Amino acid sequence: MCIRDRYQRRVRGRQAIMAELRVLVTGGSGLVGQGIQEVVTERPEDADAGNCAEWLFAGSKDGDLRELNDTMALFERFKPTHVIHLAANVGGLFKNMKYRVEMYRDNMAINDNVLAAAHKQGCVKVISMLSTCIFPDKTAYPIDEDMVHNGAPHSSNEGYAYAKRMVDVLNRCYHQQHGSMFTSAIPTNIYGRHDNFHLEDSHVIPGLIHKVYLAKQKGEDFVAWGSGAPLRQFVFAKDLGALVVWMLWHYDSVEPLILSTDEADEVSIKDVVETIAAAMEFEGKIRFDTSKADGQFKKTASNSKLRALLPGYEFTPFQEGIKQTVEWFVANYESVRK
Repeated sequence: MCIRDRYQRRVRGRQAIMAELRVLVTGGSGLVGQGIQEVVTERPEDADAGNCAEWLFAGSKDGDLRELNDTMALFERFKPTHVIHLAANVGGLFKNMKYRVEMYRDNMAINDNVLAAAHKQGCVKVISMLSTCIFPDKTAYPIDEDMVHNGAPHSSNEGYAYAKRMVDVLNRCYHQQHGSMFTSAIPTNIYGRHDNFHLEDSHVIPGLIHKVYLAKQKGEDFVAWGSGAPLRQFVFAKDLGALVVWMLWHYDSVEPLILSTDEADEVSIKDVVETIAAAMEFEGKIRFDTSKADGQFKKTASNSKLRALLPGYEFTPFQEGIKQTVEWFVANYESVRK
């Protein structure tokens, strides 16, 4: 049965039942957007993925979502019934520390505008992408969905974290006042093909991949910033894309859902550095610059809620995901975002 038929049966009785399903993906040219595109392109026969909805991937060239008029015009042009909201001003530890004001103001504006436009358009459902950095710095582990607002986030990324937290607040406000099904996904650290590999402003894995590539080319040491001690859970972008598509059709709660690998899959940054070096076949010296900040030591997340809903899902093993990402980066070096 087509997902359109199944979905319309579930929403029958609501004010608007759409004859066609149109899914707008904001930030559709970025890392997770590309992961979703891979899923819906490679599985067109799968009703949950491709063949019963029109998928619309919007990038920055389609409008500045920090501006309300641009956002409204985008929604009026595409007329989506469903939205996967990925667009954001994002970056790694050092970008968050350098541009605290922009990370707060840009993301507050983007999120407010997108949800306002979705409400005006009468969208059936919106899934917004959050981050585990929104959780309190001082907390018990593992963190879960009920702990989002239990304390202040780590100071290194508080601008971005508070802006993202407010999506959860706004989702509940729209739900309570208008009955809107606006919800959110909370992934752990994402990596994969099509990332931004900027040496300073990127997230940890793409930045390290670019650094070790240059070190190998120049015959220099591979220098990683920080001590290498912090612990992280990583999720491959294509895996995350598949989970978000599943959420779109099967998760009907305004409460956020953590999308993460298991706690046992947590690795240290030192392990990440060594895995990337091996995938790049780097044989030089690896050094850690301890004069640079480590950021938050750990953000261990529980995926027990996801596992209860989708117990059989198999994540791409970390070493395999890194291998695929490194190979793609090397093959596309001239054109990658960097």
